[in-house]
Amino acid sequence: MADIIVVSQLVKFRGGGFAPTRAPLVGFLVAILLIGLAEVGTRTGFISGLTLPRPSAVLESFVQLYQTGLLWEHLLPSLRRLAVGVSIGVVFGVGLGVLIGLCSFTRAGLLPLVAALLPVPKIALLPLFIIWFGIDETSKYALIALGTFTPTVVATYAAVDNVDRSLIRMGQSFGLARLSIVRKIILPGAFPGILSGLRVSISIGITLLVAAEMLGAEHGVGAYILDAGSLYNLEHLFAGVTMLSLMGLAVNCFIGCIERHFLAWRP
Repeated sequence: MADIIVVSQLVKFRGGGFAPTRAPLVGFLVAILLIGLAEVGTRTGFISGLTLPRPSAVLESFVQLYQTGLLWEHLLPSLRRLAVGVSIGVVFGVGLGVLIGLCSFTRAGLLPLVAALLPVPKIALLPLFIIWFGIDETSKYALIALGTFTPTVVATYAAVDNVDRSLIRMGQSFGLARLSIVRKIILPGAFPGILSGLRVSISIGITLLVAAEMLGAEHGVGAYILDAGSLYNLEHLFAGVTMLSLMGLAVNCFIGCIERHFLAWRP
């Protein structure tokens, strides 16, 4: 009888082709490349200085803002307004979104109202908020809160509604109470979608922050950009825009840290 020879060979794992890999330096290098091209283009005259300032001149404006103390004089009020308005909108938005996703009566009663408010440009409501709350900080908080509230509700409701129903049925088959199913299955399953919605909501909040500060604010990034634009000071204007970009990057990094901390269970 012929001998049987068994050859063992490791099979390469083929299931990770779409798994995301971290490459933090790539984004930094792309940003440096674009800034370098803009610097070379403006210095050689290929790009007109009337349309785009030199990045080095924008950096000099940042240094001047820091040395004179104007940087924190404009940045800190904007951060306070953004934090208060976004906190109000997110807390109420997530709470109502969860209720809409879990309760049929709440969904039937409030979802049409949220859907009607969502496409309304919130900037158009700023004069109305000024009439209601005055031109002080309250109207700015209300505008940012409403602007972040409606997309947060929609994102949270969609995340809750998209939780795998088989997991919920499995929890019911094991005799879990309704509150335990919500706490152990629905909320963890909806958390990634809620965080993705927060990225969009807070970005909208930053946009509304600028609009609110351009009308009736003495200090703030929006007021600084408005003053720079009225004087056609492109270096200061782009410095203000860069501040907004850095605020968006900080928010994105913060949400990314939350994802890595609380969603480490994801493959």
